[in-house]
Amino acid sequence: MAIKNDLILRAARGEKVERTPVWLMRQAGRVLPEYRKVRAKMKGFKELVETPEFACEVTIQPVDSLGVDAAIIFSDILVIPEAMGLPFQMIEAKGPWFEKTVKTSADIAQLRIAEAPDLHYVMDAIKLTISGLNNRVPLIGFAGAPWTIFAYMIEGSGSKTFSQAKKFLYAQPALAHQLLQKITDSTINYLKGQIAAGVDMLQLFDSWAGVLSPEQYDEFAMKYISQICNAITEVPLTVFAKDAHFARVSMGKLNCNVIGLDWTVDILESRKMIGDSKTLQGNMDPCLLYADYATIKKETVKMLKTFGPQKHIANLGHGIYPDIDKDKVICFVDTIKEFRF
Repeated sequence: MAIKNDLILRAARGEKVERTPVWLMRQAGRVLPEYRKVRAKMKGFKELVETPEFACEVTIQPVDSLGVDAAIIFSDILVIPEAMGLPFQMIEAKGPWFEKTVKTSADIAQLRIAEAPDLHYVMDAIKLTISGLNNRVPLIGFAGAPWTIFAYMIEGSGSKTFSQAKKFLYAQPALAHQLLQKITDSTINYLKGQIAAGVDMLQLFDSWAGVLSPEQYDEFAMKYISQICNAITEVPLTVFAKDAHFARVSMGKLNCNVIGLDWTVDILESRKMIGDSKTLQGNMDPCLLYADYATIKKETVKMLKTFGPQKHIANLGHGIYPDIDKDKVICFVDTIKEFRF
């Protein structure tokens, strides 16, 4: 059965759309009171991710509550290292923490290449969500890009600098490539599994792209992103590399449909660097949603006009912050949906 609202898929493929489609990173989260109710029933964040029925419920909530043009499966990028044999905990108010980190070649040898069945709970959540959405809007799947996953596996937690992960690149580059290839192979298997389970589109998140130099990014990040792009051809794929200003020309050469932009880059400059063949996604500063309604509307229309009527998927330049007023988010979404060129 055809999806009733396929605006995002058409925009991703560069086809003509009647209006700019919109979805939001972290749209299924604490900005929604209904999410907080479900979250309160859980022992922790990981239980929510690993319980398909609840993951499905919170995935669908923003479609009903915010009116976005797509759902994105509720999960976490760090399910991949766990499936490879490196478990993590999610510490409340602090973020992810790995008790064991990768330090040696023996540590890398012990890691397995993850297969889709290792992440059966994500696949089950996808299937339940597709049934629950009932062809209303597309479902987006996702994974973390190899460098970002590598950074957590070496560092053991979030970091402002990821100096331990970067030290590994300088001190043990051959080992770094071994681990990055294992992560890449695992990620391809995972994304292929999501496609088989029924997702309509995929996004690759390179959250820590900006801590690398352009040369390091080319060697230790872009090379592996390119492998993933070449392997995923069945559904549209978005690559979102936060703070990777220096990589925009290279991004334009990737075998993907959409390039996500954060709010720190100029839209017209980015279009020139990336080229006309790609759809662009983004890129409003999430902090705009703290402003008054008139300012939100004015700045959102300005963004839409700058991107132009085609080959644009409206989004924030990063995830919604949890303390933003839900009504402000709805204002942003509605402004986009009501705007016509």
